[in-house]
Amino acid sequence: MNEWSSYDVIVAGGGPAGICAAVSAAREGVSVALIERYGILGGMLTSGHVHPILGMTEPNTMYHEMVQLLKSGHEDKETIITRNGAECHVDPEEAKLLLLDFVNENGVDIYLQTPVVDVVMDENRVAGLKIGTQEGIKTILGKVFVDATGDGFVAAQAGAPFFLGRDVDGRCQPTSVEFTLDHVNEETAISCYGGSDPVTLPDGVRYSDFCKEASKRGELPENVTIVRLHKTFYPGERQVNATQANNCNTLTPAGILEAELTTRKQIPIIVEFLRKHIPGYENCRVTASGSTLGVRETRRILGEYVLNDEDVERGSRFEDVIVHNAWFLIDIHNPNGGGQAEGRSQPAKPYDIPLRCLIPQKVDSLILAGRCISGTHRAHASYRVMGIAFAVGQAAGITAALCVRHEIQPRKVPCTEVQKVLIHRGAKLF
Repeated sequence: MNEWSSYDVIVAGGGPAGICAAVSAAREGVSVALIERYGILGGMLTSGHVHPILGMTEPNTMYHEMVQLLKSGHEDKETIITRNGAECHVDPEEAKLLLLDFVNENGVDIYLQTPVVDVVMDENRVAGLKIGTQEGIKTILGKVFVDATGDGFVAAQAGAPFFLGRDVDGRCQPTSVEFTLDHVNEETAISCYGGSDPVTLPDGVRYSDFCKEASKRGELPENVTIVRLHKTFYPGERQVNATQANNCNTLTPAGILEAELTTRKQIPIIVEFLRKHIPGYENCRVTASGSTLGVRETRRILGEYVLNDEDVERGSRFEDVIVHNAWFLIDIHNPNGGGQAEGRSQPAKPYDIPLRCLIPQKVDSLILAGRCISGTHRAHASYRVMGIAFAVGQAAGITAALCVRHEIQPRKVPCTEVQKVLIHRGAKLF
């Protein structure tokens, strides 16, 4: 089996959820490995070049700790509040070192440039991961595993059932590549958080309507009906969330290539539209873009509980709560075309996420974290964001450590024990 090493807890995926899972487990005194396929930690924050951080939870989860960390040196910058909530800016270049130091200093063994390529099973229990290294394919063994891969790769390979896309046709939200512009004139330039932003151009025309018309006449790509322009830490910059590839199966090599080609070909078209039509952007230029696709939705693993539409709409409470008052809009980017699937993002009430959503059915020794936790397509459109992923990852790591300490399976961990640790760490749960 070419066994290489073993740990108490192994976390697959070094994005927001995986970082918090690994650190929170290590803080409970167990040995932890964090496996990351790219050469940097951060996932969408760094490799994906996605910011600002959106979504929030009740204080004081690791969401708040991570925001404070990533704002280091920028404490004087004003926090922008929109219909989407607080916009927590990030400098992706600074984050690459901040996150690596943070995880390393908390005693986690970090494996970079190390993709998970398969899962080793002992009947229905995950026993190890096969990982690709510069020394060849190795097997790393563990007692408990956290799937923070985003795509639910470990859970799917282990045989856990999952949902894919919306019920009506199985289509997922589109993928994007975000990019940054500089040479933006702050005296005249607008910013825009989304299609429901009422910002107008100097002639009084609503910017969102202008983008839709530009898409219809071919000056913007067909599925790009809004060009979101977020401020950053730095004057003269904008973070652009606009490119969109629909109906690309990013669980396949062909789908990934198709999405990459589609979105990257859209970038110069979007930049030319801004230069030509939008005051303050006449001299803008691209300085950076994501080095990987921004994937909003793939597998949603079937757990012991499926967080549903009503839970998010009505603000459900659960006895086994591990994230309290999670909140973001129901933000369904249209799987069929541009804009929002429901016309605009829909309201949500702060809701709880129960521990059962992190426990996959039919598989032992495995805990879910991040956007692959158990929920409906519509609920997922709210909890998929990074702010909530931080807090879910924290709870997943604590649960994993308790499994090791008490020598029990994740589905047998008393929720009260997880809650006790979270409360000790400062989180408000009730």
